[in-house]
This record gives sequence, structure tokens and C-alpha cells, in this order.
Amino acid sequence: MTSKSLSRRTVLRGLGGITVGLPFLEEMLAPRAAAAAPWAAAKVAEGVPARAFNVFFGLGIPAPLQKEGFDGPLEPLGELKDKLLIMRGIDQVRCDESGINAHFDGASGAFTAAPPDGEARAGGASIDQMVRRSHHPDGLPAGMVPTLVAGTFFRRSRVSRYVHSYNPDGTVAGAMQESPRDLFDRVFGGLALGDGDDARRARMKRSVLDTVVDQYRHYTGGASPLGGASRSRLKDHLDRVRELEQRAFAMGRKVPGAPEAPPASELLHGGKADPGGQGIDITLEELTTEWRLLADLYALAIQTDRARFGSITFLAAGERIRLKGDYIYNGEKRFAFDDAGQRRKSGDKGCSHEWWHEFNEKKRNEELRAHAHMKMREVAYFLKALDTEDCREANGRTVLENSLITVSTESGDGRHNDVKRELSGVFHAVTGAAGRIKTGGVADVGAEGIDLYNTLLEATGAKGKLGPADRQHRRVDSVLA
Repeated sequence: MTSKSLSRRTVLRGLGGITVGLPFLEEMLAPRAAAAAPWAAAKVAEGVPARAFNVFFGLGIPAPLQKEGFDGPLEPLGELKDKLLIMRGIDQVRCDESGINAHFDGASGAFTAAPPDGEARAGGASIDQMVRRSHHPDGLPAGMVPTLVAGTFFRRSRVSRYVHSYNPDGTVAGAMQESPRDLFDRVFGGLALGDGDDARRARMKRSVLDTVVDQYRHYTGGASPLGGASRSRLKDHLDRVRELEQRAFAMGRKVPGAPEAPPASELLHGGKADPGGQGIDITLEELTTEWRLLADLYALAIQTDRARFGSITFLAAGERIRLKGDYIYNGEKRFAFDDAGQRRKSGDKGCSHEWWHEFNEKKRNEELRAHAHMKMREVAYFLKALDTEDCREANGRTVLENSLITVSTESGDGRHNDVKRELSGVFHAVTGAAGRIKTGGVADVGAEGIDLYNTLLEATGAKGKLGPADRQHRRVDSVLA
């Protein structure tokens, strides 16, 4: 290893505020990286920042199906079972808002453990923002995205259906980025050129990497402080940035060896994505192509230390889509989605959310199972993007292992006829937070969401607690490493 060292936050800076983060390189290692201390010490190796992200998926997984473990709809998460703790028996009844079903109040309570406060506010802070304010009370390092919020969703009424990062006063912590192009701009910055220089603006907009080419040459040239392996890794990393940029903007220019850029997204966004709550027709390929590009960009933002806090959503609470297409998992056709045809109905009654309303533990629930399995496949896709060799950090763990990533949803039962049943047994999963949280398999926790969340916060060294100040905290020791 070279005797020269680089800060973990070293970046390439270009025109107009563009910032391209570097991957983890061996030169970023401290000479003697401190070993991770026990959970209560809240200390990790130098170069491993505190991170917290909330991953939300719509409609949930009925509690009876969770009991099947990795043999049921949770099967795709089995590929990450050593890096996750699946938690069953989480009670979110305190999030109930009288007169409103769990599509809204359960979603608002995900990661906050509080009922909503009106149409556009949660009842308090979310987990990620509690960690952010504890570890960065004076603000994040310059150039970072304060809170990154993104997602692929179509049900738009009421903000907490799709936003899952909240400030202490319940307001949203970051603007939602729902298209890959917008997310790319949010992460890497925009070019602020003169209004009269449209031609130059168009040329520069073609690639953010064009604006950092001189620094790129420095780090990969003969005067670079990097060793040969790191220079090669940096080149591969910037090629990946270029590839994702091409995918996001469908640009004509192509890096040798990179895949062809797909056409621009044709998915509906904004109000058109939710026509009066009647749902939209969409193919599985359209849905997952958009989501996976968004997930790749979000994961890259974390890997390059452009974002440490936020939330990402795969389908909104109470999502209304009529999905169609063959579902392939590990090379095997598992199901043929055709919601409208299988339901023999149109409009909202032909949407997949109706499978949840009709859930019956005494029946096969074949359609619901297929939808839930697919959602877990796509959640796993995002998580695995943070668990590659390129994501390995100073303490030897990956970004996935070092981060506090909470995964949850709105309901433990899709039927709207029993609040206790609907908001009990709500699916939760969590990553290890640099060894502070127990991982590996499935645990029957049997606790209130507020106690679970506050235990996770305590484990990561966050100050303060969610919920009423006078409520006695009940630590959930079973989730601690």
C-alpha cells in the first residue's frame, strides 16, 4: 500500500457544482484503522461514516405468509440472510388514525412509529433523520446531498404513501426524485451556465464526467497519489458513472464496452401516473427497468459518499397498478402477471392491490404471493448493489453491512376490517449497522415499532428518541449484536 493517503470524502469537482464521488480506495485507509467497538460505544473504523436509509415497499406481506420464512414470498431476501435480520411480530397499532386505513396511516408510521399529522406530514421524525441530526448536528460535509429521497411509484394521494424521510416536525426531509434523470441531476449536480449559451449548455449537459476530465487525468496519470490497482479501480468506477448517466439520459455517445443506452423512460410520472385513483396498466419489464436504474443510481450515490441519509420507495402504499408479464426468478418462470385479466375487472378493481383486500389465510393467495415475491426480488436488487466488492470499506465490511438500512411497509394484513390485525405483524428487516445489530435469518421480535426503532437509534449512537417524551422506553435486546 502506498504511503500517501486520501480522505474518504475526496471527490472530483467540475463545473457548475458537479461533484463525482470516488469509490473506496486502499489509499483512503488510515494507517491503523480502529476496530469497531461494541454497539454502545458508537465508534467504527475511520473512513466509515454513519448512514441510515429507509426502504419502503407498498401493500406489505400478510403476517401469516411471513411465517413461511425464506420458503415463501421472502425467498429473494434469503440471498442476503447473513446480512439482514428479518423481524416478525412488529406492532404499529399506535400509528392508527381513526377513519383512515393502513394504506395511509401505516405508511406514515413506517420508520416514524407515529400516526400522520394531516395530509402531507408525518407525526414526527423518521429513523434516518434522527441519526443524521445526531451525527451531524452542524450539517453534513460540504457538497453532499443532505437527504436523498427517490422511488418508483404511481399512487400519489397523500404524501406519506411514497415519501418516507421526515424532519422532527413531520415535514418531508427531501424532495422526491421519481425519474432517473432527476435523480442523476440531484446526486451529481446541475450545470449553471449562462442563459445565452444554449449550445455550450447542451454540450456540457451530455456528461458530468466531461467537467472533471482534468482531475481524472491527474488521478490516473504518472503523478497520481494512487497505486496501480486503485487507478484501475477508479477508471472502472468512472466508466460505471458514465454508463448510468447514459442509461438515465439515453445519450447517443457510448463508452467502449458499455451496454447500449435504452430509450428514454415512457412511464407516467406526476399526476398522469394516478388518474383519479383508477390505476394504470404497466408491464413487469417497464416497472423493473425503471426501478433498477433508479436503484443503481441511488446505490452509487451512497457508495460514492454523496448521500448518507434518506429513503427509497418501490411502489407506494395502496399502489394501484394493473401489472402484466411473465415473472422469472433465477431463470424459472414463477408466474404470469395479468391483474386485469385474472380479476376480470377494470379500473381500480382490476388492480393488484385488490389481492391484498381479499387475502384469506385459508386460501392459496397465489396472485398476492407472486406480487409479494416480486417486490422482495426488487428490494433485494437494491440491497445487493451495496454489497459488492466495490462497496468494501475501511473496516472490511461492505456499505450494506456498515449502514443502518431499515426495510418496511404499511400493513401486516391488507383487509380493512380490523385495525389490530392490519397494523400488527408489519414486516420489518434491518442491516447490521457495522456490527451493532444482530443479523442472520428471521427473528420473532414481538415488540412495538416505537421500541424497535428507538433500540436501533440507541445502537447507532443517536441522541433522543421517537415518540412521547414521558413514555418509558423498552429496549428490544433481541435485535442487538
